[in-house]
Amino acid sequence: MKRTVTTKPMPNAPRGTKHPPARAPLERIEHERDAWLGQVHPSAHFHTLFDHLPGVCFYCKDEQGRFMLVSRSFLQHHQMRHESELIGLTDFDVVPHPMAAGYVRDDARLLSGKSRCIERVELWYDKQGTPDWVFVSKLPLKDHTGRICGTAGVVRPAAEHEMQLPMLQSVARAVEIIRREFAGPIVLAEVARKCGLSMRHFQRRFQQAFGFSPQEFLMRTRVAAAMKLLEETNRSAAEIATRCGFVDGSSFAEQFRERVGLSPTGYRESVH
Repeated sequence: MKRTVTTKPMPNAPRGTKHPPARAPLERIEHERDAWLGQVHPSAHFHTLFDHLPGVCFYCKDEQGRFMLVSRSFLQHHQMRHESELIGLTDFDVVPHPMAAGYVRDDARLLSGKSRCIERVELWYDKQGTPDWVFVSKLPLKDHTGRICGTAGVVRPAAEHEMQLPMLQSVARAVEIIRREFAGPIVLAEVARKCGLSMRHFQRRFQQAFGFSPQEFLMRTRVAAAMKLLEETNRSAAEIATRCGFVDGSSFAEQFRERVGLSPTGYRESVH
């Protein structure tokens, strides 16, 4: 007995047809799409979807580098509760100067049209001051005339397969050692040896992977740990300097001010 198969018509397709109806010309569809997007209220724009993606941070900046749209997770990462605390600020207002300078260099490439997309694995510092691996994607934003008018970015935890890249594997061991032992007298030549690299190749690969040297990563890690202690404890600056691996109080104050823009005492006062 011959078996019959009954098929249901596609949604919105006229009965009796096997193929979807022909689409309108692309130019007309694009015009209708743009008109439809113009009707969407700004407070309901699609960036709010990022609030429902755990671990993913999203932001948009204008040509001046000022934050215009941010996800809730981005605010939480910077220990802020409402976008009114961040809107209109630049990277230099929210992260240490060396980090901000790197972000601004990326923005300049995107705004000039020299790059259509920037994607890389970076080290971000979490709310506990601990560096962690993240994957960053940045794009230029264009207005209705096609002119570049800002930048947008997404930051998310790096997937396991992304951490298998040869360049990252060569320095991942070093990152773990520094994260674990930053408070002690770390000898970077010994760290390089544990990674199976000469000091020269270690320096080069670290620079290629992150855009800064292993010495700078060690110092940023120490400063981030010091910031956390200044925020959460009443320990003296001298005690914090010792706990975070600085040789003395004056070195601590110098390195801290260079990366944060404030003295340790000034930073404590600004967050309390």
